[in-house]
Amino acid sequence: MKNPWTKKNPFLSMWLSGANTVANSARVRTTAAAKRAASAFWSAALTPPKPKKRRKSRR
Repeated sequence: MKNPWTKKNPFLSMWLSGANTVANSARVRTTAAAKRAASAFWSAALTPPKPKKRRKSRR
């Protein structure tokens, strides 16, 4: 008699495939967001600050 635990389960296979797709998508989005944040941080840190605008005083 064959062991039922070693039999292939197509539903489990489809479920795991979908779970892997979702996990990979989340990983890619998180990595892209982290790269954008790091790029924005360094571009802001390396550019000189803008001069402040002076308000004209009324007399």
